[in-house]
Amino acid sequence: MSILVDQNTRLVVQGITGREGAFHATRNKHYGTNVVAGVTPGKGGQDVEGIPVFNTLHDAVQQTGANTAMVFVPPRFATDALYEAIESGVELIICITEGIPAHDMLQVYTNLKRGNQRLVGPNCPGIISPGKASVGIMPTQVFTPGRVGLVSRSGTLTYQISKELALLGIGQSTVVGIGGDPIVGSSFIDIVSEFDKDPDTDLIVMVGEIGGDEEEKAAQFISENVTTPVVSYIAGFQAPPGKQMGHAGAIITGSSGTAQGKKEALEAKGIRVGTNPTEVAQFVKEHLG
Repeated sequence: MSILVDQNTRLVVQGITGREGAFHATRNKHYGTNVVAGVTPGKGGQDVEGIPVFNTLHDAVQQTGANTAMVFVPPRFATDALYEAIESGVELIICITEGIPAHDMLQVYTNLKRGNQRLVGPNCPGIISPGKASVGIMPTQVFTPGRVGLVSRSGTLTYQISKELALLGIGQSTVVGIGGDPIVGSSFIDIVSEFDKDPDTDLIVMVGEIGGDEEEKAAQFISENVTTPVVSYIAGFQAPPGKQMGHAGAIITGSSGTAQGKKEALEAKGIRVGTNPTEVAQFVKEHLG
């Protein structure tokens, strides 16, 4: 099994006729993802490598049975695209767009929580279930099918740790990039819960970074609710306070959000924290025997 995306995913891409949208939609299709439609207002009736383009997401969902939407819309229009995705009724929304204002995302998040749809992102690399489906911008060649679930705030660290695992002969059930913005649709707790319910995920790797308190919340939740083993990595031990590092949410404020503080919170709950991606992969290998 896997979580969130698999052979049953029927993907519609919002913003498919843009340069990035077209490039990654076709990459996902070539990987084996069932990309059933794209949406760009005013360009209905066209196609992108055989993928039909619709004027509205509602029409695309009604005519193709799409159950997953990927948002490749510029920040200025992305919140409207997210609302359209919510109203279309798709089960899963994956927002790749970077630079959406936090205030706009707060409104989207509030609207989303009134129903039972899941949003992953924004400012995320997407999701891949190796050998089954890829939705997003991840470099698919570094992933192999296996039984380790990986959830991360960082895109590049996701790829690096997955590559380190592959070098040890360890594959992934699903890899989820939740995004590094201050407000995202799915938290560590949300995704770890999904992995914990998956019978084909034997261990979970959680990759955090400085800023916020999501890792600390996850540590408490894992200790009380999760039976699947978890190991972790925190990026940003050398980050100076008050300076944004990479993501909009990766900033230490005062004495909170430090890598050391997150490491201590996780280790206090029995979760091993690696000092680098190679060590994390070794921890995984030791756990799996």
